[in-house]
Amino acid sequence: MTAAAPAGEQRNTSSSLRKALLLLDVVSSHAPADGLALAELADLSGINKSTLLRLAGPLIDENLVERDRATGRFRLGFGSLRLGQSYLDSLDLRSSANEELRALMRTTSNTVHLVVLSGHDVVYLDKVEDEATVRMASRVGASMPAYCTAVGKAIMAFSPDEVVGPILAAPLAAITQRTITDPAALRLELTAVRRRGYSVDDRENEPEVRCVAAPIFNHDDHVVAALSVSSLASRMTPAKVREVGPMAAGAALRISARLGSRKAASMLTSQS
Repeated sequence: MTAAAPAGEQRNTSSSLRKALLLLDVVSSHAPADGLALAELADLSGINKSTLLRLAGPLIDENLVERDRATGRFRLGFGSLRLGQSYLDSLDLRSSANEELRALMRTTSNTVHLVVLSGHDVVYLDKVEDEATVRMASRVGASMPAYCTAVGKAIMAFSPDEVVGPILAAPLAAITQRTITDPAALRLELTAVRRRGYSVDDRENEPEVRCVAAPIFNHDDHVVAALSVSSLASRMTPAKVREVGPMAAGAALRISARLGSRKAASMLTSQS
């Protein structure tokens, strides 16, 4: 049986590990393309140069950090990319969102959807339904036009124009009497979505249904999906929309942070 290391040695090892992780974080967050000089790294981390060189050794050996032979500047190594990619490969949108979808369903007592954009349509990836209340006709795998759904508008509002433009250039059929069919009016609606952080389908896709949705972002801070809360208009009143909208936006932010979105993580930190 191997004897436990003395307490002082364990503390020293723990302290060194924390400093090494700090070093890695500083290089990741602050290094320009040509890297950071030793003096810059010491200043940003608060660690003296001799300790920095000692801590950097194992990081360089594992290719987490590399040091330019000519300039002596430090930057991330390809081992960091390998670790990051392994993490990203382990992420699954549905599994990452499931807990938040269920919590949102319980909080609102309404049906919650997870949706992605595919061409000009949205496709339902998941559905969490409160069977004690009104049941929605939507089903996983089904598609709907993006322009007349809350989820579609949530995704479009944060998508580049090469995605949005072709959708608005196509004929925008009136699915209901309230469907927005004027591209200019829809662009104004997308501006409002960006401002408040959530979108609303006010009986635009189904005559008796209101829906609130919020965008979900990935590790590149690109919008990749949206979640929605849907109910009959008689239950999802305008006042209820204003209550549920921020809830949906908060749930979407937490999912985005779980997917690696730095912007979402920063917003959540500032709210706490």
